[in-house]
This record gives sequence, C-alpha cells and structure tokens, in this order.
Amino acid sequence: MKFKKCLIFGAKGQLGTEFCRQLGECAVPVDLPEGDITNRFAVEEIFSGVKPDAVLNAAAFTAVDAAEQQPAVCRKVNAVGPLYLAQECEKRGIPLVHISTDYVFCGTQKREPLTEEDEPAPLGVYAETKLEGERSIQKTLENHLILRTCGLYGKLGANTLGNFVETMRRLGASRRNLRIVNDQHCTPTWVPDLAQAALWLLENEKWGLYHTVDQGETTWFDFAQEIFRLCGLEVEAGPISTAEW
Repeated sequence: MKFKKCLIFGAKGQLGTEFCRQLGECAVPVDLPEGDITNRFAVEEIFSGVKPDAVLNAAAFTAVDAAEQQPAVCRKVNAVGPLYLAQECEKRGIPLVHISTDYVFCGTQKREPLTEEDEPAPLGVYAETKLEGERSIQKTLENHLILRTCGLYGKLGANTLGNFVETMRRLGASRRNLRIVNDQHCTPTWVPDLAQAALWLLENEKWGLYHTVDQGETTWFDFAQEIFRLCGLEVEAGPISTAEW
C-alpha cells in the first residue's frame, strides 16, 4: 500500500474492522467517542495529530427507520460529517474514501441494473442524507472515492442488532413463522470483498463514484431463505410486499 498511514473513521463497525485487518500496520483506527465526525474541532484535531496519507470513512447513521425519528442526528452523521472530512482532506491534499448506499435510488422506477450515470431518487431521511454527503464530498474534494454498496454482511455485525444475516439467524432460531419483504431486489455484498475493492481503487488512485457490490441479485426473502437453509433452521417464511411491512 503506497498510503502508509490510513485514518479510518468508524473503525469498530463491520467494514471499519475489515479495513483495519486488510491494511494492517497502515491502519490508524478511530471511532466514537473521540472519532466523532460530526464534531468539526475533533475532526481537525485528529487530522493534525495523525497526519494521515489517506482517509477512509466507514462511519454512518444506518438505522433507516430510526432516521425518520432522528433526522437532525442522521443528517449530522451522513451529510455534515463527510463534509468535514472532505474539507480536512482538501486542506492537506489527501484522498478520502467514503461509503454510500444503493438507498439513494430507492425512489427510482428503473428495474434493470443501475449505473453511476443514473439520476438518484432518494426516499426518506436516510437516503436523502447519504446523497447529500456524496454531493458535499464531490463539490469539496477532487481526489475522492465514493462507493455505493448494498446488503453488507460479514463476520462482525453492523451494530448491536447485527447485519441481515445475523438478524435472520437470530429470528430464525427463535420464531417458527416470519414474514419477509419479497419485492425489493438487492445484491448482498461480503464485507471483505467491499474492503478489498475500496483499497484497490485507493491504491491505484481511481478517483470517482463507483457502484461496488458482489455479483448476482436476489430479494430479501430469497436471501433469508438461503440463510435459513445454510444454518439448518426450519422456518415457515412468507413473502410480503414492502407496503405490507
């Protein structure tokens, strides 16, 4: 890795942890409370102390439903924080890797695979703030990587409730009947794959916006069915629409 000191925000999450693992001695991990990206002064102090060669932002407010009840908090983390990081990177002439989401398209009517040239259509606070964060970075910093991904899962959960795989394992072990959304298509993405792709793009300075997911596509219902099968869980799962959820 040509970047010998990579500052990682959100280092305790499932993706941040994987960044640290793959970067090894090049990783400088920070997380809450000291690594609060919504605190401009804390961010500036960390940059000044670490003097990084590159920055990777894996910090985000990802609780989609909770975002509707806490819009101000969500916006600080997903939009304002990334702007602070981009501003500090711009001042120091260093690149920023930022993780975004397929949710910026959740209002689109297009059904074939979406490309980086497609116009975003966010619905809800989470999606809107993630798109705002993307655009703040694009306007502020030339040498940036924005990676939109989908359905992240890994060995470490996304939060105290875990990622989708862990959630289905937990629910499948405790309930005999589950109803799962079957009209939302997704591309489940293995955390180590996303981290590897991000670091390759960084190493090769391929700046810009990328849709970064694993191959294939499924629905949340079919994904859950495969999880139950692999875990040996006998669950009566019923498909439902998003509206029914």
